[in-house]
Amino acid sequence: MGTERDYQKIQEITACYRKRLLQIPEDKFIQRPTFGGWSCSEVYFHIFDASMLSMDAMTAAAMGAGKDRKTHFLVKLVLFADMLPPGKKFKAPAMLEQRLRTVTKAEAFDMLTGFLQGLEKVYHLLSDASSHSKTRHPVMGYLNAKAWLRFIEIHLNHHLKQLKRIMDSLDI
Repeated sequence: MGTERDYQKIQEITACYRKRLLQIPEDKFIQRPTFGGWSCSEVYFHIFDASMLSMDAMTAAAMGAGKDRKTHFLVKLVLFADMLPPGKKFKAPAMLEQRLRTVTKAEAFDMLTGFLQGLEKVYHLLSDASSHSKTRHPVMGYLNAKAWLRFIEIHLNHHLKQLKRIMDSLDI
């Protein structure tokens, strides 16, 4: 896995989130699409809330607070392919579903900024992180710090596609 590449991709993807945030009118930001599902606001809350939680798990793994556990082959395949399986719909883990809420554009911007600032502070830990120190993801199982970074990138990209579908449905 290319840690620097993953970090740069996260920077690019979050720049797209920032650009789209500026394009969405406040009234449409909280509007759910007619086909159902989350509003743009809920997507922003979910993705940056989950990214902050993932960053915490990544940091714990990088600092050696994880366990030496196997990473499932299918998870390794997802990380290698740099994407979630196409056509498969994933449900947010119950813990994240319970946390989901609507936020304003300003709050979404603050979450995005807070995530990037936090990532910048902990990114340096990855170079010395043990590949054996793994923390648990509720769906993917045990991931080491570098795998967490790759997962964050994949997850951000996955929801960016979802956000585009929602924006298209709202004629934004």
